[in-house]
Amino acid sequence: MPKPSRVFAHLRASQRAAFLPPDLEAQIAALTDDYEWQEMPGCSAEEFSAELHRRDPEVLVAGWSTPRLPDILPPSLRYVLYVSGSVKTIVSRGHLERGLVITNWGGSISRIVAEAAMMHILNALRATNHWTLRMHVEKGWNENPPPAGSLYGRKVGIYGFGFIARCLVKLLKPFGGEIMTYAPEIGDDILTENGAMRATSLDELFTTNSVIVNLAPLTDQTTDSVTLEHLRQLGPGDAVVSVGRGPVFNEAALLQVAQEGQVHFALDVFHEEPLPVDSPLRGLSNVMLTPHRAGPTDDRMRDAGEFAVDNLRAYANDEPLKAIVTPEIYDAST
Repeated sequence: MPKPSRVFAHLRASQRAAFLPPDLEAQIAALTDDYEWQEMPGCSAEEFSAELHRRDPEVLVAGWSTPRLPDILPPSLRYVLYVSGSVKTIVSRGHLERGLVITNWGGSISRIVAEAAMMHILNALRATNHWTLRMHVEKGWNENPPPAGSLYGRKVGIYGFGFIARCLVKLLKPFGGEIMTYAPEIGDDILTENGAMRATSLDELFTTNSVIVNLAPLTDQTTDSVTLEHLRQLGPGDAVVSVGRGPVFNEAALLQVAQEGQVHFALDVFHEEPLPVDSPLRGLSNVMLTPHRAGPTDDRMRDAGEFAVDNLRAYANDEPLKAIVTPEIYDAST
């Protein structure tokens, strides 16, 4: 079996332990005769560039903590095995145009993000944030309960229909409600296979469903696409969940409807991250907030690690790679 000449991993120790525990790292080491890992906490882009050129690997294993690659790459570097999600912090479009191959975690964490979306749906419908504030902060009990509902038989609309949305559909099916999606780029065969109906517009998605889940990619077309008019279609006790990209919502419209207090929101992503300490969203009893944590839990980061090892094995065997980031995918990513 052919082997990459040199594999260099640049990950923080905590990320190394989470994504590539010893059994997975041993598999990486077995796929090359020259494997090294180094942590360079707080290193500058210039320091990283110098170290990368000194080592001159064929494969770079990288993650959230890896600095951006220099414009001029070391001569042997062919493949960046990125164990995380968006690659825009580490490579430029020019790198891809010049032939650098990069893969990310693809759909390996989709079921975990879908699990988080399901958690947010249930919490929003049951007004969990209201009761958390009432009992923990206000030391109250069951005074003036807000409208709340069950997920059983509920119509759910999903904006976007990528891997995460398809995993979410599987979690929703036992509740017996209709599932609709607005995703113009997705073919009818995929919707039929997953048991989802097509919405012909965002208007239809919001007028037909009482739970809306944002899983849309952030593009020029989706940015600010959810407007005040859309949100006005929802009534008391309805729920909006966002675990996709925050700027899909018009920020002023979302805040206005949230402050009115009738619709329940569960938000994991925002226009500005970290969420400003003085954000008007903070403290609203009908708005549950989490700090962009819908991704892999600590115990399931190894799913992305396993995906990365499988890709490195495919690379060593000259087999097709999964989750290659093309220039077009790069343009559509956040």
